[in-house]
Amino acid sequence: MIDLIAAALGALLGVGGTGAIMTLSGAARRNTESREAVIRLTSAVESIAGKLEELHQDMKVDRKEIYTKLNEHGNRITLLESKGR
Repeated sequence: MIDLIAAALGALLGVGGTGAIMTLSGAARRNTESREAVIRLTSAVESIAGKLEELHQDMKVDRKEIYTKLNEHGNRITLLESKGR
């Protein structure tokens, strides 16, 4: 009778231990996957930030060119208006 109880208890411990190991390995795998996802997202955000900075610089250059041309056109219009009077 004691042998039967010991065998049943050993089987339960074996199943429980296997379940615990599976749970721990699953948790470790999820942890690794989560870490990799965070790294991928961080890289993507850094890439987007770099592209936004490039866009910002391009917009600054474009804005400078536009205001320079507007100033030139304003000067031409002023000159034409002064000749017409």
